[in-house]
Amino acid sequence: MTAAAVLGAGSWGTAFAKVLADAGNDVTIWARREAVAAAIREYGANPDYLPAVRLPERVTATSDAGKAIGGADLVVLAVPSQTLRGNLAEWAAFVEPGATLISLMKGIELGTTKRMSEVIVETAGVPADRVAVISGPNLAAEIAAEQPAATVVACTDPGRAALVQRAVTTPYFRPYTNEDVVGCELGGAVKNVIALAYGIATAMRLGDNTKATLITRGWPRPHAWAWRWGPTR
Repeated sequence: MTAAAVLGAGSWGTAFAKVLADAGNDVTIWARREAVAAAIREYGANPDYLPAVRLPERVTATSDAGKAIGGADLVVLAVPSQTLRGNLAEWAAFVEPGATLISLMKGIELGTTKRMSEVIVETAGVPADRVAVISGPNLAAEIAAEQPAATVVACTDPGRAALVQRAVTTPYFRPYTNEDVVGCELGGAVKNVIALAYGIATAMRLGDNTKATLITRGWPRPHAWAWRWGPTR
């Protein structure tokens, strides 16, 4: 059994807290507003996000970040990406030595163009191998409804990636491990550009040719992977 803190009570943070609890961990959600934390404690549901989802008994909540983080083996960061640096600067002192910091966030920090794992390393003062990134086609509502889904746990330390993998494995949520933190984070960020373009094309009533072009051009070019797989033929 592992103690986990989920910092952020949005839809993805709430759904991921459920995954952690279903995998056998004790979970404390940090919510910015005490009213949300109180509702989770008293009713086992988040009234603002996923209100119809019943959270396991292993999940509790607080509006005190120090109380959530203290003693946690896994510290899951699920706040908006552009607020990460400011929040983590206040929270870093509570993180236990050796704890794994897990990023659920997608995006690049404005102004610095740093990936979320880089912001975590810099702000929390931890080595990169203590940071894991979770990325995948993960829609919170579907996962909270226990529809089968997969994800990637990326970390430069394979052993730590495997630890996180075990901590979030459930009958409906299957994580795979990967050492390519950069690829997972950039893929999670840039795919949103393609998704937005696809949405615009749909609103403009453009056809399948246009949409297929956007998707196929959004894939990495073969030469981008040549360093890894050898010459393209």
